[in-house]
Amino acid sequence: MKTGFGIIGCGMISRFHAKAIEDIRGAEIMGCFDSFSAAADKFGEDTGCRVYHDLKDMLADPAVRIVTICTPSGAHMEPAIEAAKAGKHVVVEKPLEISLKRCDRIIKACRDNNVKLCTVLPSRFSPANIALKQAIKERRFGRLTHGDTFVKWWRTQEYYDSGGWRGTFALDGGGAFMNQGIHNVDLLYWLMGDVVEVAAFTDTLAHERIEVEDAGVATVRFANGAVGVIECSTAAYPGLLKKTEIHGTEGSAVVEQDSVLLWEFLKKSPKDRAVRDKLMDNDDNTGGAADPSAISHTGHRDQLKDFIRSIERGTKTMVDGEEGRKSVELILAIYKSAWTGKIVKLPLTSDPKPPKAK
Repeated sequence: MKTGFGIIGCGMISRFHAKAIEDIRGAEIMGCFDSFSAAADKFGEDTGCRVYHDLKDMLADPAVRIVTICTPSGAHMEPAIEAAKAGKHVVVEKPLEISLKRCDRIIKACRDNNVKLCTVLPSRFSPANIALKQAIKERRFGRLTHGDTFVKWWRTQEYYDSGGWRGTFALDGGGAFMNQGIHNVDLLYWLMGDVVEVAAFTDTLAHERIEVEDAGVATVRFANGAVGVIECSTAAYPGLLKKTEIHGTEGSAVVEQDSVLLWEFLKKSPKDRAVRDKLMDNDDNTGGAADPSAISHTGHRDQLKDFIRSIERGTKTMVDGEEGRKSVELILAIYKSAWTGKIVKLPLTSDPKPPKAK
């Protein structure tokens, strides 16, 4: 029996989901829906799946077992809740939603209807990042002292002008942190653990006609006592590969995109040579640094495989709704600090309000 997927939202990111599903044995796209009928028609023509012009009809199709939400970020909640009520397992493209309140409503709907939920954050599935996580679990860094991540990308003005939702708080939820940098924000939390306080600056330096930040920096303190820096930008021409650095009293490691640049520990291990041989100097494209369509679909594939496996085995998926919520909470804390000029402690008790347009 095939695992049938239904796609809601047929924009650019849906194509990566389509490629990922095509690469999974036993998985198939059974249907698609978009509020813009022409977009759904084109997606159906390109993938060969059935096109629905009424979402209720797709959700009533028993062949659709999993629904993937690929709508703009601030429009994830409504279709996700509808899918859960229809008894479908739910995949939500990052971010889970743009506010904690809306995240919580998705999580509750999936729990109440006994369906599984995952948030698409595929950086956790990179072999280099998995090796980094394992080294932390094995305490090879000694005491963790620094966890830093950098997403210094470039987006043209045309990118923001290409869709009315881009660069708005209502549907984008934020700028370089919420849209582009969220993958590494999630990765840093996953590697280093919970953040307890943050201080941040954000600004719009290189683009016009957008409400959100295109450059920002945050300093964070983790619950384990370590400190760190998160830098996110869409104003760094020509766009650099994203990078994560982990440092401790007995080791340091640096991962750029999916390639290990540094892997050095006080106490040597036979595993180190394998990491260097397999994961150093990996050939890679720009990873979306300058072109949002230039990302690989392999992370999506591996995450969807994990999700299907969790459904079949009744186990926990790696990035469920609660995990997806944490990166949103940290980014909202960064925004609150930047907007108020104050250090912000986590967890947040409510959603911060964006400043009024000048």
